[in-house]
Amino acid sequence: MGKFYITTTLPYVNAEPHVGFAMEIIRADVLARMHRVLGDDVFFNTGTDEHGQKIYQKALEAGQDPKTYCDEYAAKFSELKSGLNLSYDNFIRTTDEHHVRAAQAFWKLCTDKGDLYKKSYKVKYCVGCELEKTDSELVEGKCPLHPTQELENIEEENYFFKFSNYQQKLLDLYKAQPDFIVPDFRQKEMRIFVERGLQDFSISRLKTKMPWGVEVPGDSTQIMYVWFDALVNYVSTLGWPEDVEKFNEFWPGVQVCGKDNLRQQTAMWQAMLMSTGLPTSKQVMVGGFLTSGGQKISKSLGNTINPLEWAKKYGTDALRFFLLSEVSVFEDSDVTVERFEEAYQTNLANGVGNLAARVATMSERVALKVPEQKLGMREEVVNKLKAFRFDEAMNFIWEDIKRADTLINQREVWKLTGEEQGSVLRDLVRIVRQIAVDMEPFMPETSQRLMAQFGKEEIKRGENLFQRIEK
Repeated sequence: MGKFYITTTLPYVNAEPHVGFAMEIIRADVLARMHRVLGDDVFFNTGTDEHGQKIYQKALEAGQDPKTYCDEYAAKFSELKSGLNLSYDNFIRTTDEHHVRAAQAFWKLCTDKGDLYKKSYKVKYCVGCELEKTDSELVEGKCPLHPTQELENIEEENYFFKFSNYQQKLLDLYKAQPDFIVPDFRQKEMRIFVERGLQDFSISRLKTKMPWGVEVPGDSTQIMYVWFDALVNYVSTLGWPEDVEKFNEFWPGVQVCGKDNLRQQTAMWQAMLMSTGLPTSKQVMVGGFLTSGGQKISKSLGNTINPLEWAKKYGTDALRFFLLSEVSVFEDSDVTVERFEEAYQTNLANGVGNLAARVATMSERVALKVPEQKLGMREEVVNKLKAFRFDEAMNFIWEDIKRADTLINQREVWKLTGEEQGSVLRDLVRIVRQIAVDMEPFMPETSQRLMAQFGKEEIKRGENLFQRIEK
């Protein structure tokens, strides 16, 4: 039995959860469930990012204390566990006392390495990204990811991280691990970015201007830049620096993120780890954006889709199916109610749902008995998941659903009698059982319901898995 650590990014608590983060955490959940099926000891981490200027401004707008504001929104993100049927092991908040101490310990290690220094600087800053922006990154003077927000001009004395010290080490990392960043075109993108030269980045803010954050050790006038603080969660969640045994068991781990986190997760964070002497991440999977009408779905643009509302209306597994099967893993995908409902009708109500109902009805009618089987996930599904091809793995499973439907229709099973009918029905039951086993990481509730119907020797009808949508 091996150890497997998987983590999402930590979303900001400046608005309610949206479907883009739901997609990220569901993908991580599938990987965690798959590794548990394989017998691995899994640690699955998620949580909330609660410091920084964006949160501070939102709390002030709401007339609330920042911690009170964060408490309310963190609770909304924790509701995703039941609403999306997630299996994570830990929900970390960057306001947790242990995380604060770990971030300060991490800072001290970077200081000891000689990678932190203080200087005055002037920069354009996007509060939406919580990142500094160069003129070359702007479109008509605006951040392309947050075009509705005005950039802020920051001029103050802060601490900086010697990012420039790690250019060659990052290039060596990418060369030694060609699949460190998945997909490969994102690794190429980062290699080109690093080759152009790295600029040291600010990692603190004046406490008098922005007091909401982790205090810099030894300097009460400064608080840590939100990205520096938040990135440390990936190790603090494992009990670092105190619980060395647990940390060494699970780290390094796999990280999933969106493409707007590419630079932070695959370069900045890796350089920070190198500075402390800790191992770099095992692998980082970078997904595309979800769009609506061609625009990125984001809290700042106000075009979000509430995943819990969709899960409540259509069913959790229906939402999981759509986000795993019907959107691109690595490229941007447009999400609409029309696309969702069409996929639901075709693949769920008229697909796996209809197949289960037909096979169960015919089997129960003739009192069919099929010996119980011990089945495991097929290698093809496992390998596709290890390559983060959630869509291809789902398509592989759905080919079996189509194959079973074709068998029913070509043989006209409902017209057969005796052993001829029994033989075909037994084959169909075995196909459905394998579908249920392969489906477990993706759609756990549907998998359990299929096994409850078809897993035992005697096959029984049950309630429809997916009700058709009435127009």
